[in-house]
Amino acid sequence: MATTMAAATRHVSTTEAVAKERSEEWKSSTKRETLGVLEHELQRLLATSAEARLDLNRKELSGFRNLFSRFLRAKTFVDWSKIQPLPEHAIQPYAQLPGYDKTAIAAMLSKLVVVKLNGGLGTSMGCKGPKSVISVRNDLTFLDLTMQQIQTLNKTYDVDVPLVLMNSFNTDDDTQKLLKKYANVKVAVHSFCQSRYPRINKETLMPIVSDIESGDHEAWYPPGHGNFYEAFHNSGLLDKFIAEGKEYCFLSNIDNMGATVDLSILNFVLNASSAGDAAPEFVMEVTDKTRADVKGGTLIQYENRLMLLEIAQVPKDYVDEFKSVSKFRIFNTNNLWVHLGAMKRNVEQQTLDMEVIVNPKHLDRGLDVIQLETAAGAAIKNFKGACGINVPRSRFLPVKKTSDLLLLMSNLYDIDNGSLTLSGLRSFPTTPLVKLGSSFDKVKDFLGRFSGIPDLLELDHLTVSGDVTFGKDVSLKGTVIIIANHGERIDIPPGSILENKIVSGNLRILDH
Repeated sequence: MATTMAAATRHVSTTEAVAKERSEEWKSSTKRETLGVLEHELQRLLATSAEARLDLNRKELSGFRNLFSRFLRAKTFVDWSKIQPLPEHAIQPYAQLPGYDKTAIAAMLSKLVVVKLNGGLGTSMGCKGPKSVISVRNDLTFLDLTMQQIQTLNKTYDVDVPLVLMNSFNTDDDTQKLLKKYANVKVAVHSFCQSRYPRINKETLMPIVSDIESGDHEAWYPPGHGNFYEAFHNSGLLDKFIAEGKEYCFLSNIDNMGATVDLSILNFVLNASSAGDAAPEFVMEVTDKTRADVKGGTLIQYENRLMLLEIAQVPKDYVDEFKSVSKFRIFNTNNLWVHLGAMKRNVEQQTLDMEVIVNPKHLDRGLDVIQLETAAGAAIKNFKGACGINVPRSRFLPVKKTSDLLLLMSNLYDIDNGSLTLSGLRSFPTTPLVKLGSSFDKVKDFLGRFSGIPDLLELDHLTVSGDVTFGKDVSLKGTVIIIANHGERIDIPPGSILENKIVSGNLRILDH
């Protein structure tokens, strides 16, 4: 009886294995067919190109074809059992970076290019045009502050560090117009456009556009900041800077006000080899994770290489583990230092193997599409000697929502030549946790609700919900929760001091 059962079990498992193998063969053959059909579609699309843009369009569609091919081959999730412990020295503590000779600063800076990712629109915050033109402080925009930072660096050390902006087709025209106002600024500014890839129909996996020259903006998308390496190379700027003796670029998001040029990190990437180690071709700035950062990508060792793990690659059963602050203690700030020669090698040898991010979108016309993207940090595994540096939280000050903007506009931060630093008057180095309701989502509405930005020096936590406005010279301390009921309004009078207070209903505060 037992022998019969064992034989039956073996038969079932063999049958399952054969069925699985046939399924994989079928999926593999359909993928090959899909790629073949897509290649035919791309050729047909290229045939509609104007002669003047034929070479650029050919390069971009070739890049898209390669990305699509990787999408068809890719495993959606990592194998959780294959995650290895991080090797020693994989993440360097910032405080232990070697010192540098002050007389060598100019020589170090002469080898640097600063790149800002400037492809994003301000639509999520209710603004039109590039996000870089949102006012952050004293009517100065992200772009103003960035230009100020680089100009100060150049004047202080008598150098000529160039600023490069990677725009998208959404932001390029507006950015070119804006740059004209900086004619007298001592900064050499270069810009290039990242690739423009066709959105594909979710069902057919084919491009939804039939004419490459059509003005249908919805049919195209910028394929994430992982496209930087290829687009930078295609622009000719990579070769230009290498010819000028530049060695590294510092890449960061233009809305991260903490991402200033750091001389300790620059010295580390340029001079690590003098300490007997191979100079790292790629350095990612990481910082300690808090409960607000649980979805941020982290560094792991995987298949004997350092790899950026994003939440989208985590199997569903392990998402809670991924979000654990104790197991994965750091996350990627997207401040990256990359060796230019190594970048050129990887692009030309097509060895950049970044994980494909599938981003579903629902268009206004009712069509479900997907856009294939990559993240710049995912390239870390393709560079020799790559490592992370655990930097202070002050190097990560992104503005994604108006709650971030409130912090930067307040007296929590001092501003000096375009650089924002946490005020020395704050007793502890952490930033408050701020949650603003939907009435504050758009920048225009947000600004209309403050007659003056409150004093936040002693604030720990602020939650505001509903129809709430703030008068001038308001101070918020400790934990403050203000909730206006639906259909009611709360006005915080000028000069109010709220310390560890809960305000709800339609209460007006008159006693202060």
